[in-house]
Amino acid sequence: MKLKLHHINLATTNVDAMDHFYRDVLGLERETEGLPTLEKKKGYAGDVAFVSDGAIQMHLATRDIGAGFRTGQIVNPVATGHIAYRTDDLAAFKKHLDDNGIPYSDWGERAVAGWHQIFFYDPDGNVIEVHQVEDDG
Repeated sequence: MKLKLHHINLATTNVDAMDHFYRDVLGLERETEGLPTLEKKKGYAGDVAFVSDGAIQMHLATRDIGAGFRTGQIVNPVATGHIAYRTDDLAAFKKHLDDNGIPYSDWGERAVAGWHQIFFYDPDGNVIEVHQVEDDG
């Protein structure tokens, strides 16, 4: 059940301005490889720009305070943004959360095709995502 930092998501009302800021001011590159396929008909239809420092992605996503309601989930990862980790064993990680009494929202593949995502809160209310890339076969 290894975790690896995958991306930081910032929720915004202006994706274009954020994209330009992170690319032009901070010098990050537009990410073109390993991008998720957004499931825009399953609860979140916002635009997302993808930038990277070459190691960690940033997902600059349209803020959507209604996404949790539309998907029936308690935790809304695009209301304020989140930090995301990729795991090789989501089932074991969910059991770990259950064993520690940490509630989570299981989004499945509602937001991203091929990524099984769960979201939960840290003690200060920051949203954390853990996802596993689903096997194509």
